[in-house]
Amino acid sequence: MSDLLNKALRYRWLIFWILAFSYILVYFHRLCPAVVAVDMMRDLRAGGTLLGLLSSAYFYPYALMQLPAGLLSDSWGPRRSITLFFCVATIGSILLGLAPSAFWAIVGRALVGLGVAMLFVPTMKVLAEWFRVREFATMTAILMVMGGLGSLTAASPLALLSNWIGWRLSFVAVGVFTVVMAILVWLFVRDRPADLGWPSPAEPLGSSPPSIGLLEGMRRVLTYPRFWPVAIWFFFDCAIFFSFGGLWGGPYLMQVYGVTKAKAGHILSMLAMGMIVGSPLLSFLSNRIFQGRKPVLVLSSFIVMCLTALLAFYTDGLPTAALYLICLGLGIFSSAIVVIGFTTTKELFPVQIAGTSTGLVNLFPFAGGALFQPLLGYVLERAGTVGGAFALSGYKQAFLILFVCGLISFLACLFLKETLVRE
Repeated sequence: MSDLLNKALRYRWLIFWILAFSYILVYFHRLCPAVVAVDMMRDLRAGGTLLGLLSSAYFYPYALMQLPAGLLSDSWGPRRSITLFFCVATIGSILLGLAPSAFWAIVGRALVGLGVAMLFVPTMKVLAEWFRVREFATMTAILMVMGGLGSLTAASPLALLSNWIGWRLSFVAVGVFTVVMAILVWLFVRDRPADLGWPSPAEPLGSSPPSIGLLEGMRRVLTYPRFWPVAIWFFFDCAIFFSFGGLWGGPYLMQVYGVTKAKAGHILSMLAMGMIVGSPLLSFLSNRIFQGRKPVLVLSSFIVMCLTALLAFYTDGLPTAALYLICLGLGIFSSAIVVIGFTTTKELFPVQIAGTSTGLVNLFPFAGGALFQPLLGYVLERAGTVGGAFALSGYKQAFLILFVCGLISFLACLFLKETLVRE
């Protein structure tokens, strides 16, 4: 038995790293339009509103799939679910690269969002089967770091690749990489050690608490008043990150400050660096320094509000170093902070509905991105263009909206319930 357990302990790392490298694609697709937005507007003859709809087409199916993701993971199993939906993402990425019009580009991006939506929840289920409870938080943090690497590839590397082969072939190449990962998942990932005849490294759970049905779990979550400040915070906080980091940050840097696409990619890469260093940093602050979730969320939201104020009120007067620091700050305090947000949500409810509560709250960040990306595009387009670029007044209005989002998310944090039980 010990030999079989040792095999399981070794093999689980192969599974983890396949899933972790697959997770890079999730964040790549989430943020990639920012660097190539200007090229896409030109080639697809799209204005600000249409480009906003194209970029946000990723978020609608992603948000809607969060609850079905858990159900499909339980019925089909993570391995089958991830493989099938990654094939859908492959088709979407290739269609996006070959799209003859904005309509087909939107269809392709929606298929990408649908496909990559089926990774995070099934991966959580796989980790729960292959890793011990005390290891789970560490593995989740590493997974978030890999997401940060995905954001990094959507900045400077994508800028360089698109300069070399164009944005269209870049998405075709990413589609090929996606199907390769789908094949690796099918060949090597297993839902649980028992599928290979091995014992589970995870500890036995003992007597299980009574299960709670999906509808009853949803009712409990949605009728619990403490759930809504977290949901509101997620909605407006991620609206900021996805609107700036996922789309309009690139055009802003190139059109207001006149930097090249490669330089814009370098600046935007600080978003990814913030995610990579921010996840373990904020977890350490929450667990060891503040010994609470709420203080870290309040502090982070206050910093984000200040950063959006700089963008709104000093839109064209920021030194280059400040632009780097703003992107770094947004990566830490608007993106990496969601690890604490999800932890808070999980701790608000019994373990039997932890998946339901996480799935429900995960609707809100992507709803924020889906709404505000095209909204900012409409504001920019309405303000007009100067020499083919959006007017400075449009960016000021757009970033003022993000400042209001920062203010609302900060106020929502003040109503959060502290969920960390201190020993």
